[in-house]
Amino acid sequence: MMGTILGSDVKKVVVACEAGMGSSVLLVSQLRQRLKDTGVVVEHSPVNRIPPDVDVVVCHRGLEARARGVVPDKVVVPFNMFLGDPAFDRVVNAIKEGGPLQG
Repeated sequence: MMGTILGSDVKKVVVACEAGMGSSVLLVSQLRQRLKDTGVVVEHSPVNRIPPDVDVVVCHRGLEARARGVVPDKVVVPFNMFLGDPAFDRVVNAIKEGGPLQG
């Protein structure tokens, strides 16, 4: 099931990954930089321990089903590539413009 949230309602974005942190740490810092004027918190979390207060989960497509299992009522935005994936622009633009974000 896909959820929807208004970008203006997003307070916390979590980048979920496997236990290792390598690429996702880079992704967290990029998203923090792009969202720095919005007041949105961007954190990293292992996919099995996504915090319940998250609004949007960003994760690699291979982890999407696991993320949805942990937080079934939240918006989950999957991506394919760690760099330059259009999913990141979709999240950032929705938050900055306050528009709907589905996932």
